[in-house]
Amino acid sequence: MSAVIVSQPSPSAHPGPRRPLAVGDPARILAIAGDQRITLGTFFAQVRGLAACLPDAACAVNLCEDRYQFLVAFCAVAVRGQTTLLPPSRTRAAIDEVRVQHPDSYCLGDCAPCGCEAPSLSPLPHFVHMPDPLPLADGPPPTVDDAVLAAIGFTSGSTGGPLPNRKRWNGFRAGTAQNLAALAGLWPQDAGAEIVATVPPQHMYGMEMSVLFPLLAAAAVHAARPFFPGDIAAALRQTQAPRLLVTTPVHLRALLESTVALPPLAGIVSATAPLPQALAVAAEARFGCEVREVFGSTETCIIARRRTAHEQAWTPLPGVRLHPQPDGTQVEGEHLDAPVVLSDLVELQADGRFLLCGRRSDLLEIAGKRASLGDLTRRLLAIPGVEDGVMLQLDECDAAGVRRIAALVVAPDLDEAAIQAALRRSVDPVFLPRRLRRVAVLPRNETGKLPRAALLRLLQGGMQ
Repeated sequence: MSAVIVSQPSPSAHPGPRRPLAVGDPARILAIAGDQRITLGTFFAQVRGLAACLPDAACAVNLCEDRYQFLVAFCAVAVRGQTTLLPPSRTRAAIDEVRVQHPDSYCLGDCAPCGCEAPSLSPLPHFVHMPDPLPLADGPPPTVDDAVLAAIGFTSGSTGGPLPNRKRWNGFRAGTAQNLAALAGLWPQDAGAEIVATVPPQHMYGMEMSVLFPLLAAAAVHAARPFFPGDIAAALRQTQAPRLLVTTPVHLRALLESTVALPPLAGIVSATAPLPQALAVAAEARFGCEVREVFGSTETCIIARRRTAHEQAWTPLPGVRLHPQPDGTQVEGEHLDAPVVLSDLVELQADGRFLLCGRRSDLLEIAGKRASLGDLTRRLLAIPGVEDGVMLQLDECDAAGVRRIAALVVAPDLDEAAIQAALRRSVDPVFLPRRLRRVAVLPRNETGKLPRAALLRLLQGGMQ
């Protein structure tokens, strides 16, 4: 970690107005868990009941696997004035690293031993198991201090070490209003969408679209986090129209490669990785709905949208302003406490939209020639027989002082020589990977991203 944030939230230092925890009539449906449809009123009672059971602390690491359990836990923590910590993964190492920076914290989960990726995580110090059943408590609708530090999200580590980002409740409210505008037109204004999400709620995209959106935009969310196409279809069949699928390019590609039939969809939302235009076109044709790609980051949350099947330019969300800089892009918005500088390079257009030109860290210059890792990866993936792959620049220099390119490729029916030969047809020789390894699978995390540290470790091995 390159930064340390003091964990104690400080709403009492600069208190804000109290805001409703969620909008809508208590009878509206907030969540779907199998054949159970949970009302907002029941949710409020469970939030009050759980909040009364939580320990006194500054922060909580929310490890709940079930999305509804996560939702109840997140809101109970906020009602107590505590901060939810969102590590970049639910591995023991990631959790321990976050808790070292926030020693006045506990872990909250719904699975034994702790609902994490590694069963070896037990025993986990300061672990609080979600009560089963969830306790109920009477009272008025819960409210939250608008200035409370609701969450600290950590970047994925795909371009380096995970970094913390502070999120206040007022920023979450403003961001949800922007996201509602981003999805306008996918379903009638007088209807509430029912959401199935394949992304974990601990990820900021999952937090925005499957936790905050149901709370603050009068939608309902399915409690599951389906992974396989059949599971996604089953969850969607348990929801009612209008249905919204919140997913990633990895899951969307798997759906297209399967023969599974989905019920009618109002729309599909994609994020976490660039969505190829051909994939968006195929998805719209197959599922009969619009695919909207959203662009954002843990640092900024969602800031732009586009219909990838028909356009390359991104439309900033209401109130978002972009300022290109030599080393990236400064982002301003009503949902941000202060401007944020991203490493993404953009080109502003006269109509206010923008084109993404890659990341500063993706730009390469070798022997006076320039390229980008994103474009090189696209050329690798275009080779027939390549199922997955990635290009990256090595940290160390060769004898000539150049940081060369390496590649990891999933291609069961191709050998390394055939892959290199195919790359030579479209890639300048100076950008050909000097180290290319075939692997059985890339180390993608829960949202399909590729942490750099995991890629470098995998380069040392490969498929024999």
